[in-house]
Amino acid sequence: MKTAAIASNEDLALRRRIDALGPWFQNLRIGGVETAPDHFLGDYPAFKYARFRDAIPADLTGKTVLDIGCNAGFYAIEMKRRGAAEVVGIDSDERYLAQARFAAEVEGLSDIRFEQLSVYDVARLGRRFDLVIFMGVLYHLRHPLLALDLIRTHVAGDMLLFQTMQQGSPDVLQVPEDHPFHVPGTIRPPGYFDNPAYPKMHFIERSFAHDWTNWWAPNAACAQAMLRAAGFTIEAQPEEEVCLCRVAPVPFGDLMGSAAVYPAREEPV
Repeated sequence: MKTAAIASNEDLALRRRIDALGPWFQNLRIGGVETAPDHFLGDYPAFKYARFRDAIPADLTGKTVLDIGCNAGFYAIEMKRRGAAEVVGIDSDERYLAQARFAAEVEGLSDIRFEQLSVYDVARLGRRFDLVIFMGVLYHLRHPLLALDLIRTHVAGDMLLFQTMQQGSPDVLQVPEDHPFHVPGTIRPPGYFDNPAYPKMHFIERSFAHDWTNWWAPNAACAQAMLRAAGFTIEAQPEEEVCLCRVAPVPFGDLMGSAAVYPAREEPV
């Protein structure tokens, strides 16, 4: 049995290692020590996860999971604890990946694989996953619908757990299948474009909450419409910003071919 002094020394050593990898955006409990106990959002993301955790299958035995924008690995670790056979976390920030690898190692889950990869490059993984987690990423992207198209085309095999920051109306307007150019019998444009519940994407030119990477803020109708347009059907909405989706046919996919586009990588001459 460890003495209190030994346990305290181990906690201090762990605290020093955690601080050396900081700052942390996710408040994880690594070996019982919190990584961001003074987080401005509180116990994040644990408090948010508690609101929708029951929507995810409790037993992921034999399933494969991809966590896109995994940050320090909170959701990747939670899915591994649910018995997932394989978990891969990707992020474009190597510092977050170092945090994630450290957290998984201390928690005895070192078989989680973490790779530095952008959402725009998910095709490089060369496979599909039973569950794709895409939370807290969409609004940081300059090309959000492209990201959803790439996920649907290359890595989504069954379920998608999605979340994005939303602004504007929480209501969802039922829009027609085909929009008329004018109100019938007039030259006036349809009024529903001015309805706050019509799907709208707010563009943030400068910064939002002191973060220049916050580019987009859809309203609820827009977030849901983008998921459907990319080829996902929403099965549950356990929290106002969170949707659990299934892969579905891509609307007009037979007419447009692949929804995803692939810009040239070569530098301009």
